[in-house]
Amino acid sequence: MLIAAINYENNMSYALTFLLATLFVVAVLHTYANLSGLTLQGSTGGSGFPGDALLFSVRLMGGGQSRYALRLRWRDRSLGGGEVQQDVPVNAIIEVQLYARALQRGRFLPGRLLIESSYPLGLLRCWTWVDLGLSGIVYPTPQRHPDVQQSADPGQRGRWRPLPGEDEFFGLRAYRKGDRPRQVYWKGLARGQSLQSKQYSTYATEDDWLDWDSYPGVAAEQRLSYLCYQCLQLHARRQQYGLRLPGLRLNPSTGAAHRDRVLTALALQGSTPE
Repeated sequence: MLIAAINYENNMSYALTFLLATLFVVAVLHTYANLSGLTLQGSTGGSGFPGDALLFSVRLMGGGQSRYALRLRWRDRSLGGGEVQQDVPVNAIIEVQLYARALQRGRFLPGRLLIESSYPLGLLRCWTWVDLGLSGIVYPTPQRHPDVQQSADPGQRGRWRPLPGEDEFFGLRAYRKGDRPRQVYWKGLARGQSLQSKQYSTYATEDDWLDWDSYPGVAAEQRLSYLCYQCLQLHARRQQYGLRLPGLRLNPSTGAAHRDRVLTALALQGSTPE
């Protein structure tokens, strides 16, 4: 355009040429400034099962200026999650959520994150790769075992206690007013014995153990899948349970926090400590 303006000595061509050149220079400065000084901080890493989309949070801190049309995505596109676009107001801290799909048990590292911007005109692209040290936890795939083998030492499986119920015959006692007819021991009465009533009870463990040694001869990954399934079932029943793995023991407890500790221990079993 500059050559054409010189050849034709056209003032409007000169004006258009220098206007576009000025816009280009201004776009370079604004595109660079949109990323310059931006602070990124890894916040939280997600957890889940193989095949789940794990959630990761990243904090964006713009400092003393506003940031516009920032785009973030994982370097490895096979992780999924797409691209996230976000503005950051002046002096604001914005938390951005990204997803990544993991397929293997253990500690999951999504890798480096791409952050880029083509603000303000879309003519230029400013970008960088950042490694925020984000990591997630992938639990074993829960699988049900048809026959759970008890530990060799019955005392390690917890103490049994009788509870009122109608599951198992517990014994006889003297008849009490108000006992139902089906509880009365009629055969004994027919033999001339005193009137008695049958007792029934339900037995339940005070606590249970998820024990690595409950599955002898089973491959390691399969054991972890069985133990994971047991953990989820015991948690759903709000039953107290503990965990025994090679080199690790978690005392019996209940609740979501205990469940997460157990699942995390199963996920990291056999991995190399960082």
